[in-house]
Amino acid sequence: MSTKPKRAEPDPFASVRAATDAHRAQHGCGAYPYANGALLGVLAGAANARRILELGTALGYTAMWFAHGAPGAVVDTVERDEEHVRLARENVTANDLDGHIIVHHGDFVDVLSGLDSGYDVAFFDGFSPSPPVLKSLRGLLRTRGVLISANLTHGGKEAEAYRTGLMNRKLWLTGFIGTEGETAVSIKL
Repeated sequence: MSTKPKRAEPDPFASVRAATDAHRAQHGCGAYPYANGALLGVLAGAANARRILELGTALGYTAMWFAHGAPGAVVDTVERDEEHVRLARENVTANDLDGHIIVHHGDFVDVLSGLDSGYDVAFFDGFSPSPPVLKSLRGLLRTRGVLISANLTHGGKEAEAYRTGLMNRKLWLTGFIGTEGETAVSIKL
């Protein structure tokens, strides 16, 4: 039996990831694709997700990973930047994911207030998490739904308050990924 680790499968959305990096350099924006798209796909698949909510679309890279990991799911993804929305929609169409990924344009809290609850998985990947966003996400997730929160080391006091909210053991079961604890995976209790 070999102890050598197997190589990861090729990234089916590598072109979208590269386009996001190129766009960020040209546009001067904060559109960074989440570093481990495959992990998001695996978590969505493990949760047998049918409804997924993402905050922070950029050009659609992580939404595509969610759709790939949970092919029966509908992914609602929210993005404030109009140019990112346009490019994400183009990428969704180019990857034959129309109907599986719906790109919403607007401010997170405004768009969230118009969505129906019952999401199986939610992902925060906006610039800086805040307590009002955490409250909205909690309201939209089903009980035992999975919340993945990135960028927890960004944003100062608001991000720290969001992180503290995730540690409320009456509301969430939370574990952190990586040595910096920049990403948390939480289950709504």
